[in-house]
Amino acid sequence: MEASATATTRATPPLGVARRRWTEDLIKALLVLAALISILTTTGIVISLARETIVFFEDVGVTTFLFGTDWSPIIKPQSFGVLPLISGTFLITAIALIVAVPLGLGSAIYLSEYARPRVRKTVKPILELLAGVPTIVFGYFALTFFTPTILQDVLKLEISVFNALSAGIIMGFMVVPTIASVAEDAMSAVPASLREGSFGLGANRLQTSLRVVFPAALSGIVAAVVLGASRAIGETMIVLVAAGQIAALTANPESPMYTMTSYIAAIGKGDVATGSTQYKTIFAVGMLLFLITLVVNMISIRFVRRYRQVYE
Repeated sequence: MEASATATTRATPPLGVARRRWTEDLIKALLVLAALISILTTTGIVISLARETIVFFEDVGVTTFLFGTDWSPIIKPQSFGVLPLISGTFLITAIALIVAVPLGLGSAIYLSEYARPRVRKTVKPILELLAGVPTIVFGYFALTFFTPTILQDVLKLEISVFNALSAGIIMGFMVVPTIASVAEDAMSAVPASLREGSFGLGANRLQTSLRVVFPAALSGIVAAVVLGASRAIGETMIVLVAAGQIAALTANPESPMYTMTSYIAAIGKGDVATGSTQYKTIFAVGMLLFLITLVVNMISIRFVRRYRQVYE
């Protein structure tokens, strides 16, 4: 009897253990459900884009769309060459990254290697707060202050009110918190033993930051830059307000430009008949933007995996 009672006690887990297992199973099920919802949402977006894009390509050839140099889907004679939108997107993104990468990485190095803990706890939330400012505020700031006051009055540039330069610079300031926050997290994760070894060999703080910590956190830094680039590519309101709405295949940042996202926003709020070829351009441009973002992220993931360093 005693042996049977002991076996029963061992087979039946304590109430606290059973409750903990039930809670863990519930959390696991919720996480799986969240992952499935994300996958299904992405799949639905791709299907909706692909369906209308295929119909669009039945009216407009793929070659004409991808390699055409004139974009005028509304005004007749119509033309559907998307290269001006692509060039405008990449030019403004490049300007934004030229501004954001040095400022973001510099902020990350300061917060990770130079700032005292109290300063870091104060400055980092303030920096991240900048990411919460609505992008339309950045757009109107670029249009009403940065272009007329800084570019035209201070720098004396012969530049139009709507231009890619102003939109790109202000977009760069918007992206800074994203790059700085992710890069600082990556650099802070580098073991202190590497820093101590560098100081022991006679390196100063700057040499340690640039030659030891920076290479050790390279995968996270690349991820930060790619995340910032993805946000810049997908930004809508700043370029819609400040960059103008002219599809021009030019490398001159002083000219007004369309980007892929600003075109989608502009044509979406316009009076375009549903089901028309002009309406289907929204889905074709959106599908192309999705593929470009996907390729950029795939390249970054490959790079991150190649140079990732794991510390124990």
